[in-house]
Amino acid sequence: MDEVAALVRAVRIALAEIADPAKAPEMRRYMKSEMPFRGVQKPARRTVARQVFADHPLTTRDSFLEATLRLWREAEFREERYLAIDLTGDRRYRRWQDTTLLPLYDELIVTGAWWDYVDEIAIRRVGPILQADPETVGHLMRRWAVDNDLWRRRTAVICQVGCREDVDRALLTETIEATMTDSDFFLRKGIGWALRELGKIDPRWVATFVAEHPALSPLSVREALKYVPSAAEPSA
Repeated sequence: MDEVAALVRAVRIALAEIADPAKAPEMRRYMKSEMPFRGVQKPARRTVARQVFADHPLTTRDSFLEATLRLWREAEFREERYLAIDLTGDRRYRRWQDTTLLPLYDELIVTGAWWDYVDEIAIRRVGPILQADPETVGHLMRRWAVDNDLWRRRTAVICQVGCREDVDRALLTETIEATMTDSDFFLRKGIGWALRELGKIDPRWVATFVAEHPALSPLSVREALKYVPSAAEPSA
């Protein structure tokens, strides 16, 4: 058995061994998931990832890509897809985190098409690659911000969450302006989230941005100003 097959098999066996059928239906309802759950919650999944990935290291970039895509594409339970995302974040493969992985993350975003997948990929995978190569990834995020796919648009907006002082405010402005009139809840919430996080360190910028963009939805505004003290708000 090759290393990819061994890792995929080990993930499936480990999840099956700790499955909790009593929890699975509620987890599926909460996530509004068409794919069933095993009933393995996040702390236990982390243990599986830590043990299986340590026991089955992947020696080449091609093996890493193949293992990720097999776990993702062949998944019968949602937890298998969570483990695929965890694999992309494993420290052993940090050296491969560059723009060449963007097609992989694009597939996971578009086919995953739900916040539990997309937010992790946007913030913890796409975001660091953006920081490392702002010109290439910034150009792509500007394209995604006007894409027909909702989840690419959300990614473009939230990919800088957690970047703190390093947020590219011009890029954030462009991605928000491209999506702020959309009525979708996840886009409006994502805009508010991105602004709220920046508001923790640059409240005046966020207050000014909100004041200058009256087309922002009430939801986005409410979230954006959550950490903006009144003293930081621009004068009328």
